[in-house]
Amino acid sequence: MGGTMADKNDIGKVGKPITMRIEAGKIREFAKAIKDPNPVYYDENVAKAELGGVMPPPTFLMTLAHWDDGEGRPQVKMDLRRVLHGEQEFEYLGPIYAGDVLTAVTRVTDVYEKTGSRGGTMTFVVMETEFTNQKGEKVAVSRSTTIETGQVVAR
Repeated sequence: MGGTMADKNDIGKVGKPITMRIEAGKIREFAKAIKDPNPVYYDENVAKAELGGVMPPPTFLMTLAHWDDGEGRPQVKMDLRRVLHGEQEFEYLGPIYAGDVLTAVTRVTDVYEKTGSRGGTMTFVVMETEFTNQKGEKVAVSRSTTIETGQVVAR
């Protein structure tokens, strides 16, 4: 390997904390983009009555990328020509409302390898992002798996 790709030594690497403002207008735009007509994303009165305030759709936290200057993700060496997005999951621990200011910290939690069905070794990098609100409460955790496909084996 020679340190040119992700390995177990990357586990524990942490990116720079990113500040993300949860804005009602951006929630509305995101809900429109994903074609979700639920009035809790568009109408403050409905949202207040039903949820206590305007809340973002479940996948809204993916917009963290718009706040990141490139230093939020831990630096892990991967060949971008062979990278695939493998999996994404969100765990909500508390409510997130328009007006909240979240701090997101991403860390590498696992790196492992598997032999690909077409030969070669695939490297899996699992990252976990913790979102904390302005009150210091952990409100969500996002987990993503990135896959670096192996070189095709010559036959």
